[in-house]
Amino acid sequence: MKKQKEIGLDFIIDKLTNSIENTSTGEVFDTEIVRMTIKNINQIEKTNWRFGWTKEIKDKTKEVYKLTTVNNPTIIQGLISIEDKQDHIFMHLIESAKFNKNKNKVYLGVPGNLVAYACKVSVDKGYQGFLAFDAKTALIKHYQETLFATQFRGLRMFIETNAALRLISQYFKS
Repeated sequence: MKKQKEIGLDFIIDKLTNSIENTSTGEVFDTEIVRMTIKNINQIEKTNWRFGWTKEIKDKTKEVYKLTTVNNPTIIQGLISIEDKQDHIFMHLIESAKFNKNKNKVYLGVPGNLVAYACKVSVDKGYQGFLAFDAKTALIKHYQETLFATQFRGLRMFIETNAALRLISQYFKS
């Protein structure tokens, strides 16, 4: 019998920064998060990504956002796919660009920045910051410790108001 692949997100929160931080110099870069559409899908170089982002962008129930630096908006640092569930936001996918993964990554803080943005969308929509997602079993404790997420049932986790506001205030100074 073929072993079923575990479903769930497997992003690592490397560091909660106030933007993104160059790993070698410590320099902090201001970021921008912008919605992706079919019109700008060609900005996603398939070699930099593990997931099928074209499918996510074409799915009308989801919104895909890209994280870039303000000074270089053509290079995508990370992507996130979220869905409005009418009382919370659900995070389907999140991924750092290939050059922001593993020990030789260029920037720290990409996943934290994207999760904080999803929490901000939740607040902006009146959902008090509630964000849900499914986690890989091995990362549940990591998300509890870094994002102050709560395990709901099985692999389902959520970030509630206080944790969301903490993340938002870390990344967004508006």
